[in-house]
Amino acid sequence: MSDQLPVPLDPVEAALAQTPARVLAGRAGPAYRTATLLKLREDHAAARDAVHAEVDLVRDFGAELVARFQLFAVQTQAASKAEYLRRPDLGRKLSEAARDVIRAQCPAGCDVQIVVGDGLSATAVAAQVPALLGLLQDRATARGWSFGRPFFVRHCRVGVMNDIGALLSPEVVVLLVGERPGLATAESLSAYLAFHPRPGHTDADRNLISNIHGRGVGPADAVARVFALAEQFRAAGRSGVGITEGAAPQLDG
Repeated sequence: MSDQLPVPLDPVEAALAQTPARVLAGRAGPAYRTATLLKLREDHAAARDAVHAEVDLVRDFGAELVARFQLFAVQTQAASKAEYLRRPDLGRKLSEAARDVIRAQCPAGCDVQIVVGDGLSATAVAAQVPALLGLLQDRATARGWSFGRPFFVRHCRVGVMNDIGALLSPEVVVLLVGERPGLATAESLSAYLAFHPRPGHTDADRNLISNIHGRGVGPADAVARVFALAEQFRAAGRSGVGITEGAAPQLDG
């Protein structure tokens, strides 16, 4: 038995360990301390960079992963990142060239179709998607579900799922898309899911798993949650409002 008494835990350190938020930061006069201010400026710069950066498949995913999944890139009707930021509506619709490529390259009617979109954080896509793709394919294979050819959509908003559903008629579309970055992290990804998405569908017809990043939802947990929701979609014949994670589906009829 040790003669040393346990060192009481510093309540400030305990609080800071529970959150990335800037709490109990202290001040120098009316301003932040220098270290806090510099970290704030660093995180703000990282968030801006994440929004304006462009994804490069080989650079960000690696040539081996691109070859394994035969990944290819298409674009929405937003012709540039600047237009994409000004015109969210254009990011919800595929360009005509994109439609032609997707029809030619992707099988129709698969059980699950994975789509990767840059969204508002190219940094999140580069950080999270490489670990997710293989896990998603493995989980689909283990369930005996057909797995459509994944592809990347540049200048992408969530509503593009409707065009993809109309083109390929998959049972479930999963869109992995960069979240709007904050000052806590610029690496947070979302997974949007929809059952038979079609033009006219809204967020009420979709489900969401958010905060996929190193200090949030891990890759294995995210994939398990994606397929748990997808199974509920198939049982209920729908997605969106009324489908809750962990709940038994409410069947129509």
